[in-house]
Amino acid sequence: MKNQGFTLAETLITLGIIGVVAAMTVPVLISNTNGAKYRSQLKKTYSTLNQAGLMAQAHYDYDYSGTDKLCPDNVTEGAKQHPEEVMSFCAIFNGTLTGATYVGKVSNLKRPSRDNKSEVEYELFSRETLPDNYKDFLAYTLADGSIVAFHPEAKGCELPIGRRLVQDVFTGVVQGTTLKHCVGFIDVNGVSLPNREVRCKTGENKVDGESHCVVDNNANRLLDVYPIVFHDATVEPASGAAQFVLDTDKI
Repeated sequence: MKNQGFTLAETLITLGIIGVVAAMTVPVLISNTNGAKYRSQLKKTYSTLNQAGLMAQAHYDYDYSGTDKLCPDNVTEGAKQHPEEVMSFCAIFNGTLTGATYVGKVSNLKRPSRDNKSEVEYELFSRETLPDNYKDFLAYTLADGSIVAFHPEAKGCELPIGRRLVQDVFTGVVQGTTLKHCVGFIDVNGVSLPNREVRCKTGENKVDGESHCVVDNNANRLLDVYPIVFHDATVEPASGAAQFVLDTDKI
């Protein structure tokens, strides 16, 4: 009776083919999964911050534009600011965000080392638009672990009616209104890696309808850190890449 089994050579060839296919497809699947997770978390965090601005306006009669005091970098003092006593970003977040924790300066954030044997200071491993002094920004960790950071001099963040974000809000003037102290960023992945700012595949990484920034679902571009700008009761993207990810479902 003839043996219908596979030879060793045939088995090895088959396993080799499976290995090649897996090597080609698994990174794509991981990238797609991470991209969907980052996009979903970004939209959730934007919604949370916009609701915070609206709730502050409704309950305390001021929003991000009405703030006239700075958040202290001292964690204890900042966590105590109440929206009925002081008008600051800390007061808004303390009064509206359930489960959020004030951590003071971004430099206070810690993440596990790569060997998980110790903790190291949080840092961004790549930046496109965020300034060099981002570690001096002040930050909250939200209940889901995401990080919201804002400029230490953030207050009075108002965009006059009829004007829009069209320039580099991190370094310049937005149609006559300075918002460079009203900027910040969201890290949708918390302190976990990759800690890298989202970047364009094509187009310019600017807040401008003519920038034509496109971010593809690539592990080197669709990342976990997104620049933002606060104004009035609103939080908006502060880069073309962040705007693209917010506006799209997938690509």
